[in-house]
Parts: sequence; structure tokens; C-alpha cells
Amino acid sequence: MKNILLITGVIALSGLFFLNCFMFPDSEDEFTGAFKTEKTKLETTSSNSFAVVELFTSEGCSSCPPADALLVKLEEQAKDKNIYVLAYHVDYWDRLGWKDQFSSNEFTKRQQKYQDWLNLFVIYTPQFIMNGTLEFAGYNEMGLSEKVSDVLQTKQSGNLKLTANIAKSSLNIDFKTDDIQKDSSLFIAVIQKQGISKVERGENSGTTLHHVQIVRELKSFPINKTEGSITIEKPSNFNETEWEIIGFIQNTTTGKIVKATKTILQ
Repeated sequence: MKNILLITGVIALSGLFFLNCFMFPDSEDEFTGAFKTEKTKLETTSSNSFAVVELFTSEGCSSCPPADALLVKLEEQAKDKNIYVLAYHVDYWDRLGWKDQFSSNEFTKRQQKYQDWLNLFVIYTPQFIMNGTLEFAGYNEMGLSEKVSDVLQTKQSGNLKLTANIAKSSLNIDFKTDDIQKDSSLFIAVIQKQGISKVERGENSGTTLHHVQIVRELKSFPINKTEGSITIEKPSNFNETEWEIIGFIQNTTTGKIVKATKTILQ
């Protein structure tokens, strides 16, 4: 009987540990840091450096609005730097009372891929990934800026150029790079720059959320030549002022991002 009780206790504690990691991977101090107001500055040492900042978030997650707010500030600071901001709304929170209008199972699968690449025990929200190699749960503005400044020391391995032509129902994208690396793919993210949701149920019930850099489509294409053309379906309300396209080359074995750019829209 004692053995049964011991085993039951271990299972219960394991479950609590899993939930804690899944929803609240950082300490209380880190969470309260979301409300600090220190002014931060992003540092870069090279015009050829870059940072791809990916946030996995959800409107159904009460811990996500502070991270979403940090993304707004980061996007404001990123305008004159090679910082590429992408927000993926995952769908595993949708079953808990509120369906995120921007969520997609494809983005959940991308986060699960990072779990494999980075050898993580669990996935959680909000989770930041930088250049495909660094991950953390970010609520602290100073901490986020320091980590972005760190990855801004990374120099691009060659160049990547994209040009997009907007057709009636498609986006026709020409790409050009100066080298091809093994096990690499070109990823094209179609991004809605702004979005607002009035959450009526779930953990953020009664809250109006402001989102930036919302990834609506993410397509990947294996690269076997230095230049070429690809075509993807255009979202029905896409336009050159309220949307943008970010492209990056990522190693599909390690997850490392080696090049990134925004398109020139024509």
C-alpha cells in the first residue's frame, strides 16, 4: 500500500512540474520584470549582423500579453536595424475557452520542431526563439534587449535578396543568394503588421489585445540553386502597406538561421 501511495505521489508531482514548465517556465521575478520601465537600447557592431526574433504566443494564454507588448516595443526599435520580428499564434490554447483568430496548427508544428532542434523538455507560451539557436521565456524588457543585442553580433553567411510581385491571387517571389549550404530551406513568412482582438472568454476574457508582426502564412522551399522564383497564395486582404514578407534561410537539421531579409514589394 505504501508503494502505491509513493508511486501516486511521484506521478502527481511530475504532473505539477509539467504544467509549471508548460505554462510558467520562468520565475516570479522574471514575470514581474514585464512591468519594469527601464529604457533599453539595442546594440549592433556590424551592418551585416542580423536577428530573427520569433515569438510563439496565444490569445488564450494569460502570460502572453506582456510578451506581446514587448514585441511591440521591439518592432519600434527594429526599424533601422536588421531585426526581423515574427509572431506565431499556436493553436493548443484554443480548446481552453477562446479560439485565437490568428492561430494555426502549422505554427504549433513549427514550435514542436524547435523542441526537437533545441532538445527541449516541453513547449510553452510565450516562448522567444532567436536566430533558431537561442530560446527563452521573455517578460523582461531589459533581458529581451540584451539577448537581441547578443544575437545582433551574428554576421550573415552571405547575402539573401527577395523581390515580390503582387498578382491577383498570388505572390510571386524571386530569390537570390550567393551560396548554398547543405540541408537548408528558404522560409517565406507572410506577415500582417497589426491586429486587434477583443477576447470574450478564456484566461484573457474582457481584454483587448494589440498584436504586431502576425505570421499568417509560412512556407518553406528546399534550396538547390542560388536563384529562382517561387509562388505562394496571396491572403485575400493582403496589401503592400499593412502586410510584409520576411524571408530567411534555415538549416533544417540544426534549426540555425543563417540569412534573413525583407522583400521589396512591387
